[in-house]
Amino acid sequence: MSQWRRTGIFKFVLVIFVVFLIGVLIGSGQYQRVSALSNSTFEELKLFSDVIYIIQKDYVEETKSKDLIYGAIKGMLETLDPHSGFMSPNMFKDMQDETKGRFEGIGIGITIKEGVLTVEGSPIEDTPAFKAGIQSGDQILKIEGEPTKNLSLLDAVKRIRGPKGTKVTITIMREGFTKPQDFTLVRDVIPVRSVRFELLEKNYGYIRVSQFQEKTNTEFEKAMKALEEESKGSLKGLVLDLRNNPGGLLDQAVKVADHFVGSGIIVSLDGRREEQRQKWVAHPEPTTTRYPLVVLVNNGSASGAEIVAGAIQDHGRGILIGTQTFGKGSVQTIIPLKDGSGLRLTTARYFTPNGRSIQAKGIVPDIIVKPSRPEEEKEVVAPQQIMEKDLERHLIEVEKGAPKEIEKPKKGEVKEKKPVDYQLERALELLKSWDIFKKIAKDNK
Repeated sequence: MSQWRRTGIFKFVLVIFVVFLIGVLIGSGQYQRVSALSNSTFEELKLFSDVIYIIQKDYVEETKSKDLIYGAIKGMLETLDPHSGFMSPNMFKDMQDETKGRFEGIGIGITIKEGVLTVEGSPIEDTPAFKAGIQSGDQILKIEGEPTKNLSLLDAVKRIRGPKGTKVTITIMREGFTKPQDFTLVRDVIPVRSVRFELLEKNYGYIRVSQFQEKTNTEFEKAMKALEEESKGSLKGLVLDLRNNPGGLLDQAVKVADHFVGSGIIVSLDGRREEQRQKWVAHPEPTTTRYPLVVLVNNGSASGAEIVAGAIQDHGRGILIGTQTFGKGSVQTIIPLKDGSGLRLTTARYFTPNGRSIQAKGIVPDIIVKPSRPEEEKEVVAPQQIMEKDLERHLIEVEKGAPKEIEKPKKGEVKEKKPVDYQLERALELLKSWDIFKKIAKDNK
């Protein structure tokens, strides 16, 4: 009886695995025969079925097969690089909502810093977290009374997000607190505008791209048009702010870069499969007017932001100012599965137009500018910044040879002003100098 049951479970697990594999292959548009699996894989699946049998037979509480299968898939993905992962149906839906520019939650970004769940960047304005006074760098020790230690980012996001109107309590520790404090927040719909802009000193444009979503390129074009109109056609330069931009949709990053690069390669991809080896080439028209361009980057600029920055730098289209970027030179493919769940799977590495891989290295700006003035820096050891090379299981950087070829706001809408900071001040100074030297060169002809 025991052997029969074990054999039955093995068959069940095998069917689940085969269905899962077929779903992955169909979802990626590349259906293949499952019989291509090696005999050793089938033998190892027997071990998997034995473990499920033991758990269902001997574990102190009754278990659900689906929970065990989900846990196994999640563990399988966690043996890969840190950017691959499994998403339950709810998490997959949340991810889709976010790329469309909206989700329900409290309005913060989070990361894991020195093993502690930490608020990354300032909360989005007018969100529950912003109104409650949550700050960048706050450590989230508990969510609903449960410790966050050893909690993955995906699980933390799942616990913090939830339907509009529901409450969530997070326990915060910050510098200056004598003990952790609880903050109870009411979740709301969080609109995420990926592009913000303003006119600096009448003749210099500023565009901030916070991440690359479905409508980022459309919003970027509207921002450029609005700046042109507001300056009455007399823009002298542009600052493109990609600081703390974690990336997003590859096609949107390519389209934004295409506004500045007139010809040649924007980015190339190299993966194991032929269809994963691609090149995106710039279109001669339309190209954004060739204003003098300064791009702001920092250690929070990753993936799509590094694609844009790398293309601009390699083509000599603008000057990069700030600090070294994150170094995420890999591409993830989102693969939907039959039950509404999904995979986020690393499928390729990307390279800048000159064939540079930035994986675990990042992009070094043309001019290094720290966030604060030298005289304002305190003589203390700054907290270590987490970058791609610090992540466990990160992909090893490889080199690749590549050819050297290289929305207008509605009436009455108030644009959010970006506070002036030292890096932005330096960018504006550089654009002004650019204009001065251009005039000097013209007068000396």
